Amino acid sequence: MRDPEPSPGHAERRLTTKEAAELLGVKPETVYAYVSRGQLSSRRVPGGRGSTFDAQEVETLAKRNRRESSGSSSSGGELSVRTRITLIEPNAYYFRGVDATELATHHTYEEVAEWLWTGRLRPGMTFTAPEPSVAAARRAVDALPEHTGPTDRLRVAAIAAAVADPLRFDLSEDAVLGTARTLIPTLVAALPPASRRRRLDDGPLARRLWTCLSGKEADEASLRVIDTALALLVDHDLAASTLAVRVAASARAHAYAAVSAGLGVLEGPLHGAASGLAHRLLLDVLDDGDAAPVIAEELRAGRRIPGLGHRLYPGEDPRARVLFGLLEELPHAAPALAAARDIVATTARHTPLHANVDLALAVFTASSGMPATAGETIFAVARTAGWIAHALEEYGERPLRMRPSGHYVGPKPPQALPTPEPEEDSKAAEKSRSSRSG
Repeated sequence: MRDPEPSPGHAERRLTTKEAAELLGVKPETVYAYVSRGQLSSRRVPGGRGSTFDAQEVETLAKRNRRESSGSSSSGGELSVRTRITLIEPNAYYFRGVDATELATHHTYEEVAEWLWTGRLRPGMTFTAPEPSVAAARRAVDALPEHTGPTDRLRVAAIAAAVADPLRFDLSEDAVLGTARTLIPTLVAALPPASRRRRLDDGPLARRLWTCLSGKEADEASLRVIDTALALLVDHDLAASTLAVRVAASARAHAYAAVSAGLGVLEGPLHGAASGLAHRLLLDVLDDGDAAPVIAEELRAGRRIPGLGHRLYPGEDPRARVLFGLLEELPHAAPALAAARDIVATTARHTPLHANVDLALAVFTASSGMPATAGETIFAVARTAGWIAHALEEYGERPLRMRPSGHYVGPKPPQALPTPEPEEDSKAAEKSRSSRSG
């Protein structure tokens, strides 16, 4: 590799694509991804097909990548990742600099996903899944036990779709975008329908998802709520599942595998499954007719009240604000809305917290004849687009940069080899463990 510093007598030192890639520790196609994202400038070789790059600019980017890969940050040692996708502020959040709530209320989920991936709005955009992918995903999901949860179904569908795609290891931007536009509708198509009605495999994704979640006929106002919810939830910066996706993408896992990593994290009660807990709480309040005894029981059991508060929003969750506004237009949602207000008011006597998006989702799912897991399904389908946006961004970075170092606090080495337990002691310990588990 040549010295990137300008040579004597030259105002500017230029590098070939190969030299820039070596200095950055990436593939040549990733160098052009940096150019498309505005992180590098290039210049065509006169009379040739290649490009050259300013050596100082490449070196600056390489140093920045090395700093980020070390996990250092100015926020007290927490991992910090440069991203152009989502910005979260105390009372708002933005997708590529545009107010996310405005995007979600004026554009469909598919259009917002395209904006997140490419920075371009494509009116009327729809996603269509190829039949081989859908067939493979449905076969795999249909073989699961009946009690299987939605996130497990989606994860199995993603793996089956990956196996059906022999080109899944192509990590170029166009290939990953093609995967994104087919994987999301494949996930929805793999979910079992909520009633005996025919599955919908075309049209807006929100309508297709509705038929998987509710046995009721969909009205336009309800479809608007589910479509807006999908668009609002498409991304939320580096949530736990998104970080898992970026770690997978950093290791150059293909898009299906990166999404599967996100789905594995999503199931936690503090993440995607939180709306299900809020849904059940809401039903308890509706059955009792009063939030006070239900909240009292939750507090007595030492459980946090689901659907309230958010660590990133000291005030109102902007996603909840939009959804509650739309839910006001659904006459059948009135009882659940009243119960949600009762929950917020009752809990405020103990801890003043605002309703978050999980409670808004719970109002929608509970009033639409959907199961408690429906909010988790909406969340997972929505966030898949965001995960792919982050995977695309990570593919343009240095491989394996998401590798923090462990802070070892165990016994100081070298330690002596452990002494094997006597056979009878091992059997007694195993018998004791068995009796406790029984």
